[in-house]
Amino acid sequence: MRGPIFIGSPPIEIRLKRNTRAKRLTLRLSRTDGQATLTLPTRASIRQAQNFAARQEVWLRVQIARLPECSGLVAGGTLPFRGVDLEIVATSGRSIRADGSKILVGGKHSGARLQAFIKTEARSALVPAVEKYAAKINRPFKRITLRDTRSRWGSCSAEGNLMFSWRLVMAPPIVLEYVAAHEVAHLVEMNHSPAFWDVVETLMPEFQKHRNWLRENGAKLHAVKFIS
Repeated sequence: MRGPIFIGSPPIEIRLKRNTRAKRLTLRLSRTDGQATLTLPTRASIRQAQNFAARQEVWLRVQIARLPECSGLVAGGTLPFRGVDLEIVATSGRSIRADGSKILVGGKHSGARLQAFIKTEARSALVPAVEKYAAKINRPFKRITLRDTRSRWGSCSAEGNLMFSWRLVMAPPIVLEYVAAHEVAHLVEMNHSPAFWDVVETLMPEFQKHRNWLRENGAKLHAVKFIS
C-alpha cells in the first residue's frame, strides 16, 4: 500500500488501509487523534480511493471542525484532573501538586513532568478501585499496567492482567471507578454478553451514565498534549 493521499486546500491527509473483508470504500475520522482513514476493498484502486475521498471532502471538513481543540500544557493554561479543569500555576520548589482549583508546578515546567504526575495519580486511584471491585466478586487479578491507549480505556487479558489508560484520572473519579469495575467484570466474563453487563451492573448499578460520559468527553482527554 502506498503512502497517504491528500485532498483539498488546505490539504487533508488521509491514510489508506487495505482490508480483505471490506465490501466498499469507507472513510472514518478518529476523534482521538484527528486521523482520517480510508479503507479499501482488495480490488479497489488508488484512483478510486482518491475520487471517493474528494467527494467526501465537505463532510470530512465539517467533522474535523467539530473535533476538540488540542490543548498544550503551559503556565496559565488548564489541565483536566479528576473531572475539573485546574489552572496551571508555576511556583517555587520542585514538586507538583493539586491545590483547590489549581495545579502548582514547581521547578522546570514541562509536559513530561505533568504527564509523570498524572500517571502517578492514575495508579494511586486505579489500584484501590480494582482491588475493591475484585474483592466484591472474589476474583483475583495479576498485574495492572498503565498506557496511553487510543482505542480503549482499559482491557483484561485471559491471564487476569489489567491495563488502563492513565488519562482516566483526568475524568471524574466515578468515571475512573466505572472503567475499573468494567475491566474487573471481565475476570468473570471475557466478553460483552448480557451476563457480562449483569456483573458490571452488580458492581456499579448506574454504570451507563458514566459510560456515556466517556463517549461524550473522552476525546477532550485525548486532546491534551503533554509536550514541553
